[in-house]
Amino acid sequence: MNFSDERNFSSYFIIIAVLVITGLVLWNTSLFIQRLKDDERTKIQIWAQSQKALNSEQSDDYLELSIIIGATNKSIPIIITDSTGDFVKDSLGNPDPSYFQNLSQNVMKNEENLKSYLHTLKSENAPIELDLKGTVQYIYYGNSDILNKLKYYPITIAIIIFLLIGVIYFFFTTSKASEQNKLWAGMAKETAHQIGTPLSSLVGWNEILKTENVNPEYITEIEKDIERLKVITERFSKIGSIPNLEEVDIVEETRNAYTYLQSRSSKLINFSLNLPEKPIYVSLNSQLYSWTIENLVKNAIDAMRGKGDLQIDLVDDAKRVFIRIKDTGKGIPKGKFTKIFEPGYTSKSRGWGLGLSLSKRIIEEYHLGKIKVLRSEIGIGTTFQITLRKNEATI
Repeated sequence: MNFSDERNFSSYFIIIAVLVITGLVLWNTSLFIQRLKDDERTKIQIWAQSQKALNSEQSDDYLELSIIIGATNKSIPIIITDSTGDFVKDSLGNPDPSYFQNLSQNVMKNEENLKSYLHTLKSENAPIELDLKGTVQYIYYGNSDILNKLKYYPITIAIIIFLLIGVIYFFFTTSKASEQNKLWAGMAKETAHQIGTPLSSLVGWNEILKTENVNPEYITEIEKDIERLKVITERFSKIGSIPNLEEVDIVEETRNAYTYLQSRSSKLINFSLNLPEKPIYVSLNSQLYSWTIENLVKNAIDAMRGKGDLQIDLVDDAKRVFIRIKDTGKGIPKGKFTKIFEPGYTSKSRGWGLGLSLSKRIIEEYHLGKIKVLRSEIGIGTTFQITLRKNEATI
């Protein structure tokens, strides 16, 4: 399991935990709300029996108890209708206020508002039938204010939980990325330090060889590799620090990187280079740029298993320059176009999966450009594209 897989596992674990916790909260809240609804219905049923008792011949004590029970409802809105579902009218033909309880002033304002509110009550709860000496009436009731407010409680809790988990997840991922960056920067600087010692020795031995009867071409090639090692050492030493950008001709820099890689790659790789004739100036750190090209080319060679066609194109428009590296390798699944740039991701049995991640950091963080998989087809090949802004003088 590489770094990327571990991070994905942590992400999935957090997501599942959020869903489980939220589900439990919503489930328990739903049970609680349903219990309150049942209690309120029981309360209205008792209230209905008290009204029935008031309209029957009972003892004074029983009637007094019914009055007390009837007065206990101070929060649940009630509308009592006749057997046809219409309002009970007074002597003037208007809805009788004594058949309404706990309604707002706005609802009581006119009959249209009453009808609209009655329709709402019908949708909230089933009516309770009230039989008063052969006369049937229906009690329609709504939810109390407490119950209405509790409806929004699960949503509020869910939002709070998601926000809390989001903060934890953000802290987890950023702290982990920070630790990885510090680790890689430290390893890079240590690598540069370790290379420095044998490099100094090689420079000394090369000077000794010059005094011996050695083919000058050998000396020249050794010096090229020594210079290359110096460049690599400088590259590693720059990781973790802000590099200096200079105005350079990216056409020439790309040509130099291409020439070096071609001379030291397998002869089974058919290199081709397409560059414009005119210079194109960009703000660039030459060493880090050549490192990026080297990473992309080496990945392309690995994808082709040391045999195939590799093409580097450089094109531009009014404000940008595009460097495209195309191979005839095995290709990349579309779902992994962005995943391959994650730290620690690798499809190879060897390697730490840092090459493309460092390339992305060099291009996007240091040079404020873009790097992406432009296109890829399984079994046909892949094209990577680097996008950089031209300098004002070139534009």
